[in-house]
This record gives sequence, C-alpha cells and structure tokens, in this order.
Amino acid sequence: MSAIEEKLKNAKDLLEAGNTEQGRMVLLELLKDEPHNATALLILGGVYFSEKKYAEAEMVYERLILAEPGSGLLSTALFNTLWQQGRHEEAAEEIRRFIAVADKTRERETIAKYAELIKSITGQE
Repeated sequence: MSAIEEKLKNAKDLLEAGNTEQGRMVLLELLKDEPHNATALLILGGVYFSEKKYAEAEMVYERLILAEPGSGLLSTALFNTLWQQGRHEEAAEEIRRFIAVADKTRERETIAKYAELIKSITGQE
C-alpha cells in the first residue's frame, strides 16, 4: 500500500469512527502533497456537505468537475450543494451544463434522474 493509500485509509477510518475533524485534517494534509487527488477531494467534499459547510463543498465539487466535467456523480454532488444553499437557478444550470457535456450512454442513469427531478420541480407529469 502506497503512502497516499495509507493516508486515504487513515482518513476514511477516522471519519467512519466519527473523528471528523481529524479525518478532514488528514485529507487536507494529503492534498498539500497531492492537490489533484480526486479520491481525497471527493471524500473532503462529502465531509463538508455532511457538516452543512456547503460553500466549502461547492468549491471542492467545482474543482473536481473541472477535471471531469461529464461525471454524473460530481454533477449530482454540486447540484445538491447548490440546492441546499437555496441557489435553485444555479442548481438548474448545473443540470443543463451536465446534460450538454455528458456521455449520454454512460450517464443515462443520472440524466434520467435529472429528468424526473425536473418534472417533480416543475409539477409536470
């Protein structure tokens, strides 16, 4: 196991044990050496989201989306973060952005979920 994998495992173990602050610090320390580590960033964004630190989560998810703009997982994370902040128009814009760039075959499940969400939000059947 590499040093990075060990740090990720340590952070995950700390987070699962409820030591959120320590887990977050391990992730931030790892990111100093590996600023583009997608796994660490994704976990960190999830930590921020669960702590209702939506502005921080948004920054992390936007950074990840720059590297992988067609990821349904990342788009959904950013959408939910924007929505939780009451920024509904920006959340809707994220749906439009994602649909424009996503691989329609690979991301069909996310696109279908977004279609259902849009129907629900707009009251359409």
